[in-house]
Amino acid sequence: MTLAQAIDRLKADRDFRHNLTKWHTIPPRPARYGGFPGALHPRLIESLRKRGIHDLYTHQSEAVASVLGGDHVCVVTPTASGKTLCYNLPVLDRIIRDPNARALYLFPTKALSQDQAHELQTLVDDLEVKIGAFTFDGDTPASARKAVRSAGHIVVTNPDMLHAGILPHHTIWIRLFENLKYIVIDELHHYKGVFGSHLANVLRRLQRICAFYGSSPQFICCSATIANPGEMARKIAGREFRVVNDNGAPAGERHFLFYNPPVVNAELGIRASSVKEVARLTAQFMSKDIQTIVFARSRLSVEVLATYLKDAIKKRQKSPELVKAYRGGYLPTERRAIEKGLREGSIMSVVSTNALELGVDIGSLDVCIMTGYSGSIASTWQQAGRAGRRSSVSLAILVASSAPLDQYIIGHPEYFFEQAPENATVDPNNLIIASSHIKCAAFELPFVDGEAFGIDAASTGEILQYLADHRILRHVRGKWHWSSDTYPAEDISLRTAAPGNVVILDTTDNGRVIGEIDLFAAPVEVYQNAIYIHQSVQYTIDKLDLEDRKAYARPVETDYYTDAQIKVDLKVIEVNQHERAGGVDKQSGELSVTWLPTMYKKIKFGTHENVGWGEIHLPETTMHTAAYWIEYPEDAEERLGLGKEELGAALNALANTLRQVAPVHVLCDPSDIRAHANLRAPATERPTIYLYETYPGGVGFSEKLYSAHLRLLEAAVSLLVGCGCKGGCPSCVGSALEAGSCSKDGALRLARAAMGTGDAALDMAG
Repeated sequence: MTLAQAIDRLKADRDFRHNLTKWHTIPPRPARYGGFPGALHPRLIESLRKRGIHDLYTHQSEAVASVLGGDHVCVVTPTASGKTLCYNLPVLDRIIRDPNARALYLFPTKALSQDQAHELQTLVDDLEVKIGAFTFDGDTPASARKAVRSAGHIVVTNPDMLHAGILPHHTIWIRLFENLKYIVIDELHHYKGVFGSHLANVLRRLQRICAFYGSSPQFICCSATIANPGEMARKIAGREFRVVNDNGAPAGERHFLFYNPPVVNAELGIRASSVKEVARLTAQFMSKDIQTIVFARSRLSVEVLATYLKDAIKKRQKSPELVKAYRGGYLPTERRAIEKGLREGSIMSVVSTNALELGVDIGSLDVCIMTGYSGSIASTWQQAGRAGRRSSVSLAILVASSAPLDQYIIGHPEYFFEQAPENATVDPNNLIIASSHIKCAAFELPFVDGEAFGIDAASTGEILQYLADHRILRHVRGKWHWSSDTYPAEDISLRTAAPGNVVILDTTDNGRVIGEIDLFAAPVEVYQNAIYIHQSVQYTIDKLDLEDRKAYARPVETDYYTDAQIKVDLKVIEVNQHERAGGVDKQSGELSVTWLPTMYKKIKFGTHENVGWGEIHLPETTMHTAAYWIEYPEDAEERLGLGKEELGAALNALANTLRQVAPVHVLCDPSDIRAHANLRAPATERPTIYLYETYPGGVGFSEKLYSAHLRLLEAAVSLLVGCGCKGGCPSCVGSALEAGSCSKDGALRLARAAMGTGDAALDMAG
């Protein structure tokens, strides 16, 4: 069956259409061309024509001409629009004219680096010019590294390798740094939050080394659609950019469906499991031999879904090998095999986290099904774009979970389809991040008095003096020299706030490494007795050794998985912004957050019911971070007409609702922000709702939440009012609550009071 026939069947299925809130059809779009720029080398044009490329799309033509003209360029067009040529053509043009010229390509993942290096090599081979294009990452053999350093015209790597493997050893990369003409940063939108804040500082170090060797490279950035690409590129690279966004690439007809699982308990507002609905829909497409990619929000959901799909395909007398899970933590060889299977068609369905959201070549998939909203408009479009990359027709289905954010988006499809993508947020001057990279920069080259590292010279000097006071640096004759025995880059992870990963070992197979997980996530995912799932195989964790960063696992067969619960305590350290708004005080500043995993629940496969629990025995963790919070008057109980228990339930309900709608207004992952409510805050004795960042020092989300205060409250009210439940349910006030009968009504009263509207506001004003 063709995809067009499958779409017609969905249109005729009344039960399916009853659960749709939107069927959005995007008509096919013809190509628009801009011609080859006159400055482009004739040999490149000839090579392109041999490959069947007789013209460039409008954005490709403009981008190449702008780069050749000397501009720093940021190309912003959708998935599969041919952004690769926007940087490959000017880079190859320069190397053809100047064989000593060098370029550095940065991709966020090793998989993408290797994929793009392969595509670049095919273009180089057609040119019949000796140009060395090599991947340099953790998988590059030691025997090949010297050749990359000496013969690599184009070095393809990732930020982590640049940070720890290239910059600290710049003295053996002199040929690269002396002749570096271009720095290419692909998938720019991926560098939001903490990763982008780290990358900005890595690039400060890179440009500092380039200046030492006498080079001043041009930047070429590529991004999926975000609202502020020029600002994002400027913050990360520290340069002014020309934004190219006139997309001329063609596209086939696209169908984008918003599907809300049916309600199974109207009074409690509980809907059918999104995971089970996705498994059912995917199995239908697989039975018709339609290749499908499924996105899930977490590693656990990926493994649960893959398990369900393997069972479904076995019932149809087909091989479970047609289904594969794909996520971070898999070993490189395993991921490469899955990517190859998708391209060749030997895998019919892949279930992935956002690891496959990026532009890795996985062939021409027909259908994309998303298990829950990804957290941002930009990311959702990026995931949907993985289907139909070379097809005339494609289908994307967003299946909402019961989470309040999902229910808000699914109930307001106009917000998604009519709203511009969100702003991406980075904070290169986060004190903890900047200080860490100043240490790395001092290790690479001594600082001189008066030198500025992104921040102003005076602030840079204060950090240098602090490091000298702690005997990490020494100040001699106007220079700051590294004096510690340690190697600073080893202690800094660009992707998390904690250094290093925890490896997961199978104790029944000679300690074979089956996966890895970052240090902060380990206490809530691989604690003792946790069920860890890898390619649908279940393991129980016998021991977690955080000091040695190892988790010891063994295979088991269970009918449940586990989910950890966390206890949190907060303390305000400093208030940076404070304003009276409506009936409340809105504030942002710095917090000390202490959290402790206390217990885990056992969740049964299939029914998702709670079938048991256990205790977690791990030390507590304290973090200094940024937050936005709302303080109510001390007598809020009387003013709002709520009892003490009712007010506590209402605060928890509104806190959870605000956290769920926050990513709508800030381009972040829902896990980047956590919520906490206090009936009596420790310092003020006032009812307070906190939204705090999950990264040490924060990366700028709190300031944006503070600015979006009113819009956040409006979104929360809209979600609460639009939900069909009576007293509060997982679709509005959140599944984490034992929602009382008035938690929803109380949350509404609190939100309206904070907005300065309604009867509650009058009571508060009184």
